[in-house]
Amino acid sequence: MVDGQGRHAEVAGGGFAGLAAAAALAQRGWSVTMHEKGAELRALGAGIVMWNNSLKVLDALGMLSVLIPRSMTPPFYETRVQNEIVSQEDFDGLHWRTMTRKDLHQVMVDGAMRLGVEIRVDSEVVAADPSGWIELANGERREADLVVGADGVASKVRESIGFGQKRSRYDDGITRLIVPRNKEKLGPGNWDNVIDFWRFEPRVLRVLYVPCNENDLYIALMAPIADKEGSTVPISLDLWAEHFPHLRPILEPAAKLHGRYDGYQTNVLDTWSAGSVALVGDAGHAMCPALGQGAGCALVNAYTLAQNVSDPAFLTIADALQAWEIEERPYTDRCQSRSAFFADTRSMSKGNQFTDEVLETAKYDPTAKTALGAL
Repeated sequence: MVDGQGRHAEVAGGGFAGLAAAAALAQRGWSVTMHEKGAELRALGAGIVMWNNSLKVLDALGMLSVLIPRSMTPPFYETRVQNEIVSQEDFDGLHWRTMTRKDLHQVMVDGAMRLGVEIRVDSEVVAADPSGWIELANGERREADLVVGADGVASKVRESIGFGQKRSRYDDGITRLIVPRNKEKLGPGNWDNVIDFWRFEPRVLRVLYVPCNENDLYIALMAPIADKEGSTVPISLDLWAEHFPHLRPILEPAAKLHGRYDGYQTNVLDTWSAGSVALVGDAGHAMCPALGQGAGCALVNAYTLAQNVSDPAFLTIADALQAWEIEERPYTDRCQSRSAFFADTRSMSKGNQFTDEVLETAKYDPTAKTALGAL
């Protein structure tokens, strides 16, 4: 296999995983067509934390410098219970940044197009085959040396091939929203911090407060699935302001927005690849958001996938994909497991939970690797 010259990839899904895979492949000389089933490319969700691992990927793809002025690094990750501070963590200089998903997605779209990726909207991949072809909703069949399924938690690429998986669901879920920061109305305190507000009395509720830049604030409001009032969207201003009265200036605009409440889940697949088809992102390894690594692992695995299939040491795409999974999967498996533990136990509320072990995924640098060679 000689780099990507003369080779073609079809990528299903225009989210972060699909864009990272498409861009990394194009950067290595592949011709790439990416399919997005929606009528336009747009980011789902609200805000996001990008840790060192994913920032390394964005930098390698030439996208990070554009994101810097649209994002920020908060001074601390602060945890509060019943509005009492229990910890403030700065991660000892580890690189991390907060931003809106909209900004990240647009920068990745622009970067992928600059690298030569062909992007098709209104183009849904409904099936794929390990021998190397996809079928579109309009009946068109397209052949490829590599097929990347990055089409989300309900992946049609995955289901059409029949990858085995175990799905776990949890008691809680969140509503994600972007609102104005309004920090001048919030009173004393460092409102440039990420602040994780927990309440256990008189009911379980959580607000994750994440400043993204000077103007935009990402809030994630967690409530048990069984709490019908807490999981209602648009949110109940009376409920949330009663339990977090100091956050009223940001809850008022939040109550006017239409969002989506999503329950936590983890999907663990038997394998990430079959023949010339690979799965990345939520299609392959959906996880709970406790460690903010769903998109991070997606970017890392998409990037290292491109590294492997472009490595001349591998004789076939299938060999490269098998070696890729052997090398990369343990990081993601451990991250999925840790995220599931925190979601199941709500123990992020204890503070000081970002130990070296927990930060393993964040500290990983996938761009520092050389060609793997056949394992």
